[in-house]
Amino acid sequence: MDLLEPLDAAMITAELISGPLHTAALLILSPPADARSGYVEEMYQEALTDTVELDPRFRRHPHIGVDTAGIWVWRADGSVDMREHLQRRTLPAGGDREALWKLIGELHTEPLDRSRPMWMTYLIDGLEGGRFAFYLKVHHTVVDGVAGLKMIADALTTDPESRSMRPIFAIGPKQPAEPAGNSRGLIRNPLSIVRSALYGVTSGLGLVRQLAIGEVSKVIASLGAGTTVLPFGAPYTRFNGRVGRERTFAGAGWSKSRVRAVQKAAGVTGNDVLTAVIAGVLREWLTDHDELPDRPLVAICPVTVRSREHMTDEEGHGNLFGLELCPLGTNLADPVERLNHIHRAMTWAKQQVASRGSNATTLLLAPSIGPTVLLPMVPFAPRLRRGYNLSISYVPGPKAEMYWNGARLEEIYPVSTAIDGQALNVTMCSYADQVTFGYVSGRNVMPDIGSLIPLTERMLAELETAVGVTS
Repeated sequence: MDLLEPLDAAMITAELISGPLHTAALLILSPPADARSGYVEEMYQEALTDTVELDPRFRRHPHIGVDTAGIWVWRADGSVDMREHLQRRTLPAGGDREALWKLIGELHTEPLDRSRPMWMTYLIDGLEGGRFAFYLKVHHTVVDGVAGLKMIADALTTDPESRSMRPIFAIGPKQPAEPAGNSRGLIRNPLSIVRSALYGVTSGLGLVRQLAIGEVSKVIASLGAGTTVLPFGAPYTRFNGRVGRERTFAGAGWSKSRVRAVQKAAGVTGNDVLTAVIAGVLREWLTDHDELPDRPLVAICPVTVRSREHMTDEEGHGNLFGLELCPLGTNLADPVERLNHIHRAMTWAKQQVASRGSNATTLLLAPSIGPTVLLPMVPFAPRLRRGYNLSISYVPGPKAEMYWNGARLEEIYPVSTAIDGQALNVTMCSYADQVTFGYVSGRNVMPDIGSLIPLTERMLAELETAVGVTS
């Protein structure tokens, strides 16, 4: 039997309580100049009848029953009906980005059917200027991680004249698909990283040495510099409650050159700038709702332990991330002071992941992660401090402009997972000369999530002014 990894099985079971645990990516494309009338419909019909060989991960689904002695196993489907995994949606006449975000929120709300391979693709047309979109949704037990964005990139090309290209979910020509038991994928979140860390901890002696009291004392000592937080160090906010049934989404993109200008002027990293922008957004949004706590909000952030230049094809599928908590300085009114605070915190976090390794670093956060995601499941849970408030992550995408069968890829948006206790997820993705922000939450938690987009522009402009650069 092809058994699910222990935490994969736990996620499948927990989904009955916590809500959908899938992740997604949204690709917005413009048709080629020679596209005929009915281009999108023709593309859709061809996809339904395509006979390409699917990646094995897109053929399997979880199963439990008497025949498996109550153990979760993977079952592979010999044939897959594409009509069950590829659907078409059309926005109302004059559909704008708000209409698209609304639709994405609705699609992201729907759970995946576990009786068949747990993925869906939606072809969406009706966008302005004849543009169309692909929304690809995959369960976290099937794929997760930066390797999934690479999977998408491998299905694209830099050649606008290339045609007859394979779908994203087919086996690629560059490398064979991973074995069914080796899960990787789209957009990484704390649940998937914890799963990888716990599953990979088999060399116990080295881990014990890393978790010795001397190592833990370093964490405690670092509190004096304000670079980390102890368990239950984050204030309770609405993001720490139940996410609710319905999801909501908003996204937008900005030029990388603006981020680089602030980065250079302030002497920090690009990720520091992006995180500081989000911190400013949350400070303003909570202030507008009269909910800004005195203590700084805390984000849980994946931290890479390997440089992008050293990510070969073989390495690209490994566990490259640890987890660290980043105090966001939302109690600081000065944007430069907030940026420097984040820079110090993330510099320390990278040092810890590099010195301890991703597994040990993640396990040290168990006292923060566990109560944050478990307490909301308890009826009438007290509104006390939590380990963190939200998840913030960054995914590097293709550096060059990409095409799919002549259609130009204009934007990529990560649509990640919001869960009870972590009801706001912010994921950023770089592509060509821009970086996009994807905000995901619950409709009851952030009914006005679209207001975060103008706030993001405002906070980026505020940083530019504060460090003396112009957009």
